[in-house]
Amino acid sequence: MDADAALKKYLGNAARTARLEKGFSQAQVAHCAELATAVYGRIERGEMMPSLPTVQRLCRALDVDANTLLGFSSPTPPAWFTSPPSKENPAVHEFLRTACRMKPRQLRALRSVAQAMLTTNSSTSRQPTPPTQDARC
Repeated sequence: MDADAALKKYLGNAARTARLEKGFSQAQVAHCAELATAVYGRIERGEMMPSLPTVQRLCRALDVDANTLLGFSSPTPPAWFTSPPSKENPAVHEFLRTACRMKPRQLRALRSVAQAMLTTNSSTSRQPTPPTQDARC
C-alpha cells in the first residue's frame, strides 16, 4: 500500500472512531462539515483524500484536532508517515546537499574536477577533459 492510500485509510479510520465516540451518524458529521453524506462515507472508508479545508471542517464537526485525524498525536509516527529506506549512499546525499548550496560557476568547476577524477591516466588515449572557460572560479 502506498503512502497516499495508507494516509486515506488512517484518516478515515480516525474520523470513524471519533464519530462513533461522539455518537454521531455519518449524516450528522457530513452536515456539520458541509459535505454530502456519500462523500463523508468515502472519506471514512479511505476511498477519498479530503482537502485541507475539508479536514479543518471535519475537525470542527468531530471536535478533534488535525493531529488526531492525521496520527501525529501518538508517540510513534503513523504507518503512513514512514518512508521507505533510502537507497542512496549517505555520502552522496551529503555531497548533493553541499552542491545545492553552490553557485552555478562553482558547480561548473566541480563538474570539471569530477570529470578529471574519472578520467584515467593509464596508457589509453583518454586524456582529461580540459575545463571550459566559464568553469574557472
